[in-house]
Parts: sequence; C-alpha cells; structure tokens
Amino acid sequence: MNGLSTVLIVVGLFLVGGIISFAKQDMPKSLITLLSIGAAMCLVAGIMRLEVWN
Repeated sequence: MNGLSTVLIVVGLFLVGGIISFAKQDMPKSLITLLSIGAAMCLVAGIMRLEVWN
C-alpha cells in the first residue's frame, strides 16, 4: 500500500462521514449527491491503486 492510495482511501472515508452528517442535517440532496460521487471516486481510485492487483 503506497502513500497515494492511503490518502485517497482516507479522503473517501472522510467524505462518507460528511455524507452521513449532511443527511442527518437535512442538507440539499444535490450536495449529498455531489459528496457521494466524490467519495465513490476517491475510494475506487484508492482501491485500484493498491499494489495487490499486480
């Protein structure tokens, strides 16, 4: 596991926490959707960069 994949996974999990928090606060759905897309992209990029796929 290299540094960039770790950072991407941590940022993705941070954004997932933001999604949960914003959903509890009844924030606009468009903002939650935007956060969801960003979190999914970070998590997928972090997982795809893991060195276990070689």
